[in-house]
Amino acid sequence: MVGKITDLFGIQYPLIQGGMIWNSGWRLASAVSNAGGLGLIGAASMYPEVLVEHVEKCKKATDKPFGVNIPMLYPNIEEHMKTIVDYKVPIVFTSAGNPKLWTAHLKKHNIKVVHVVSSVKFALKAQAAGVDAIVAEGFEAGGHNGREETTTFALIPMVKEQLDIPLIAAGGIGTGRGMLAAMTLGADGVQVGSRFAASEESSAHQLFKQAIVDAKEGDTVLTLKELAPVRLIKNKFYEQVAQLYQTSPTPEQLKELLGRARAKRGMFEGDLEDGELEIGQISGLIHDIKPAGQIVSEMITEYNQAKTELSSLPNL
Repeated sequence: MVGKITDLFGIQYPLIQGGMIWNSGWRLASAVSNAGGLGLIGAASMYPEVLVEHVEKCKKATDKPFGVNIPMLYPNIEEHMKTIVDYKVPIVFTSAGNPKLWTAHLKKHNIKVVHVVSSVKFALKAQAAGVDAIVAEGFEAGGHNGREETTTFALIPMVKEQLDIPLIAAGGIGTGRGMLAAMTLGADGVQVGSRFAASEESSAHQLFKQAIVDAKEGDTVLTLKELAPVRLIKNKFYEQVAQLYQTSPTPEQLKELLGRARAKRGMFEGDLEDGELEIGQISGLIHDIKPAGQIVSEMITEYNQAKTELSSLPNL
């Protein structure tokens, strides 16, 4: 496939694996890159020395481009950015903060910068900050979401209408048909998270991977909007959150219930009761755990088949 995203990143397919905390280590990133997509290391759950280890191992595992995903609110961001520059990581995806803070610095070192947004407003701000591309993510996505609660189907054409730089769609995409739908709406590529969380190379706990496979329509919910909206699988922890909401809690009370390391307990350590199980609505279409390379291959095959079918539809 030839296009804006493949040209920008030097990859075969316009398919990016999301940089998900506790899921996206060097094994997953290198597997996706080796299969022709763009793998991302999720740095948000890594201490500085851990990111160094993952970058070093990823470089040994693939000679293809890969990137690092990092939220602007990460407490050790200076150390992470030094690692990225020192190891000449070619691509960085930033999120959850002001892209102006690091974009110029990274581009000075010939690093491609992509920023994740949830609205037209923030897409335009990121473009003004000089990023090379935008990820526009609808609220179907797992993990932390924007407050606008705009669906991918509505968000992509609205952003495309006003954007001048390449656009990557995210949120609710886990199949080749979903990829084609997003690109028909105007996206130049897609970012896929949940489908890769349930891959063999994902660093998530096996119990969490199975929970993704077992999830059905309606099993995820967007909650904790007063803190930072997050989509997760309903479990004992979520029921505690729901009960607390019946008392009209303050943000401080919600923070107290949330505590620390809930996401690690749920996704990385496999605590399906008290952990935070962050996953997207597309989990209802994920029925198995398979190698990341196979996921890439199957998505591209389905994309091409669906595109052929679409071309045979009658004119109206």
